[in-house]
Amino acid sequence: MALFKSVNVVSYHVLDWERAKKFYTETVGWRVYNVNDELGWIEFGDENSTHLAISRWEESEPIPPYIGGATAVLTVDNAIQVTRELRARGVRCEDAVNIPQTVCFGTFYDPEGNRIQFASGPVE
Repeated sequence: MALFKSVNVVSYHVLDWERAKKFYTETVGWRVYNVNDELGWIEFGDENSTHLAISRWEESEPIPPYIGGATAVLTVDNAIQVTRELRARGVRCEDAVNIPQTVCFGTFYDPEGNRIQFASGPVE
C-alpha cells in the first residue's frame, strides 16, 4: 500500500502579500480556491486537484534562497503561446524550450522571483 495518494499543494513564500495576491489573481488570472488573509495563505485551483499556494513570510530572518528547491510545473495546451500571453501581461518569462517529439516547456517568475514552469506536448 502506498503511503501517499497524490500531490495536494505546492507553495511558495512571499514577502509582499498584496502584490503577490494581485499578481496571481489579476495578472496570471488563477481562480482562488481558499484564502485566509489573517494567516497569509491562498490556494489556487479546483476542488480535488493539485493546488498552487502562496504563504506570507513573517519570520525575522530572510526567506531562504530558492536555489535547488522544488518547482511547480503546470500543464498547458501550447507552451509557446502561453509564454507570449504572459509576456503580453508584463510577466517575466524565459524563452520556451521545444524538444521535438518530447515536450515543450516555459518558465515564468512571480514578482518575488519564485520560478514556475509549464509544459505542453512538443510544438511541431
